[in-house]
Amino acid sequence: MAKSLKKASKDLSLAKIFINATFNNTMVTVTDAKGNTIAWGSGGTMGFKGARKSTPYAATTAVEAIAKKALAAGVRDAEVYIKGPGSGREAAVRALRNSGFNIRVIADITPIPHNGPRARKRRRV
Repeated sequence: MAKSLKKASKDLSLAKIFINATFNNTMVTVTDAKGNTIAWGSGGTMGFKGARKSTPYAATTAVEAIAKKALAAGVRDAEVYIKGPGSGREAAVRALRNSGFNIRVIADITPIPHNGPRARKRRRV
């Protein structure tokens, strides 16, 4: 007879919420402190297609759906990390504040080049 393995209960009191706001979509991922995904979603998974995916309303809807899943999993405190230049940035953070999380940190982790590759040559007209 096989022994049944008992699953260890996870400590989900603190979560990290990553918001990636591109020009075409807004992706949201909720992870535990170690980085294991608890819930995720985007404007596209909420049923928006085309140009409507990139709207602040789509980002708000995605965050509200993810917040319900995370709160059901037992998440109370959150650290928010925002990346990208998209239009859903502020709307996503506003929706997170209203969803009932105790937000400890809001950090912008958008990658910025420290000079980057060589620029293209000037266009002559």
